[in-house]
Amino acid sequence: MLKNDLLLRAARGEETERTPVWLMRQAGRILPEYRELRARLSGFKELVETPELAAEVTIQPVDALDVDAAIIFSDILVVPEAMGLTYEMLEARGPLFPETIKSAHDVEKLRVADPEEHLGYVLEAIRVTKRALNGRVPLIGFAGAPWTILAYMVEGHGSKTFSKARRMLYAEPELAHQLLRKITATTIAYLQAQVAAGANIVQIFDSWAGILPPHQYQEFSTRYITEICQAIPDVPVTVFAKGAFFAVEDFAQISCRTIGLDWNQDPRSVRPLVGDKTLQGNLDPCALYGTREQVRQATIEMLRQFGPHRHIANLGHGVYPDTDADNVRVFVDTVKEFSPQMR
Repeated sequence: MLKNDLLLRAARGEETERTPVWLMRQAGRILPEYRELRARLSGFKELVETPELAAEVTIQPVDALDVDAAIIFSDILVVPEAMGLTYEMLEARGPLFPETIKSAHDVEKLRVADPEEHLGYVLEAIRVTKRALNGRVPLIGFAGAPWTILAYMVEGHGSKTFSKARRMLYAEPELAHQLLRKITATTIAYLQAQVAAGANIVQIFDSWAGILPPHQYQEFSTRYITEICQAIPDVPVTVFAKGAFFAVEDFAQISCRTIGLDWNQDPRSVRPLVGDKTLQGNLDPCALYGTREQVRQATIEMLRQFGPHRHIANLGHGVYPDTDADNVRVFVDTVKEFSPQMR
């Protein structure tokens, strides 16, 4: 039994006494306790792959920021690694895949991962976290959307254009679909296993959604996100597709419960398009660089735009690592103190 189920009630579209709040990337470098722990380890992957440490980091922002949910500390790139494509996480540079997907033979070599066998460390981290939280707040599980995972597997690293991955969609569309089908099958099994391990809600991150034109996004991303949502009926599903403002009406038709908005989208324009879906977001992460009063006012303005119900307060993307944790607390506290009468 959860002591604080605001997030789940909001996700289901129920009226709540106040707006729930959490932040993407809340477990991480904004907190000194995270930096202290990370300094003792060999690197990011050791932290992700050690369930007790991942659980500790997952819970840190619940203690430090008093947010309404924990999100399991992991990475979207554990999925391609589980499929047989190893990644490295380079300090200050981000992820790197020494080998990339270039051909049908490369796709054939990939496996559809077994969650317990190949991603058991994440599932154990969820179980450890659930025991430690003891019902304080819900636990969010997550995975990357298949298109975003393909983009990294083909490109090999982050990119401004992901031109190699996008080239595949034009030059070898069937090869892209073969890879997307394998990623989707792995992702469905993985998210189902996260729910079985104790995740109360799951989020699909399509970080590179916005680099595709709408017709390609429908073909190479929305169809696979739809399949994933249909396979996760037991808990609410959130879809966050950064930059894909054109996909909102499509998302309104699929079985996700919540649609995440980035900071370039106007909630007042989106709300009439989504029916009874809940919206999540969408303060510009850079707003947290302001003064305490500026953060407070920006947060209040965001809340007024979304309205009092079917809203989960968050940023429009992950919190930046050099953000002042005190300003993050102002954001969280302002959401909690904001009453319907203030609207």
